[in-house]
Amino acid sequence: MQAPVGPNYICLIQWAVLQCVFLLLTKTVIVLAGPRYSSRIVETKSGAIRGVILELNSRHLEPVEAFKAIPYALPPVGNQRFEEPKSLPPWKGTKLADTFGPVCPQNFPDITNRTAALMYMPKGRYQYLKRLIPLLVNQSEDCLTLNVYIPGSGWIFVLEGN
Repeated sequence: MQAPVGPNYICLIQWAVLQCVFLLLTKTVIVLAGPRYSSRIVETKSGAIRGVILELNSRHLEPVEAFKAIPYALPPVGNQRFEEPKSLPPWKGTKLADTFGPVCPQNFPDITNRTAALMYMPKGRYQYLKRLIPLLVNQSEDCLTLNVYIPGSGWIFVLEGN
């Protein structure tokens, strides 16, 4: 049996090679790009923080500046568990606020068996929990953090507690 030869076959091979090169280049650029850090450094009572710029998947929406997992108190662990939160000591340098912190410990109903779960909860709640639980796998008592989002226009809203 002879290998196929001809202009159509050669064009097909060239097209396949170009597709592979394109995929390799685009995947490499995505891997190397990483997060786009904000140029703004915000001073808090405990120290400086720098967030990231989130590009939204819409040509109608401006980018958003996100400051993730900003600590606001010491974690209530050990003998501090049921005490009032204590102030954070100041840190040196600029803390990158680019990843979400852990969520506070939570106990969810067992939804591993769909049939059994739907016997004691509505289908909508089951579907909601199924989407929610994977987002909450990183749980810790060290969860006293805030996520702050600032629209591209630069308006900053500050909420203060007592």
